[in-house]
Amino acid sequence: PITPGELLCLGSSLAFSGFFYYMYRKKARIVACIQEAPKLQVDDDLPALVSAAEGRCLPYVALEGIVLPAQAALNSHYHEGLQGVIQKLLLKEHRLIWNSLARSW
Repeated sequence: PITPGELLCLGSSLAFSGFFYYMYRKKARIVACIQEAPKLQVDDDLPALVSAAEGRCLPYVALEGIVLPAQAALNSHYHEGLQGVIQKLLLKEHRLIWNSLARSW
C-alpha cells in the first residue's frame, strides 16, 4: 500500500523533474540559435542590413571586424594579452513609488 505522503513526494518529484526538463530544453534551443548565428562583417552594409530587419533588430549574429575603443581597451584579468571594449553602457534608474498599504518605497 502506498501512503498519501509517498504519493505527494512522487508527484512533487515528477513536477520538479518536468519543470527542470522544460527549462533545459528551452535553454538548449537558445544555445542552438546562438551557435547557428550568421557571421556578419562590420562594414558599410551593416546599417542597411539592420534597418531592413524586422523591428530594426537582428536577434543573434556574430560580428567580425576591427573595433576601436573610445578611450582605452579593457584588459582581461584572467587571460594575458586579451583585450575588449564596451560598445554601449546603459544605466536605468527605477523610480521609487510609496506604497501606502505596505508603508514602504
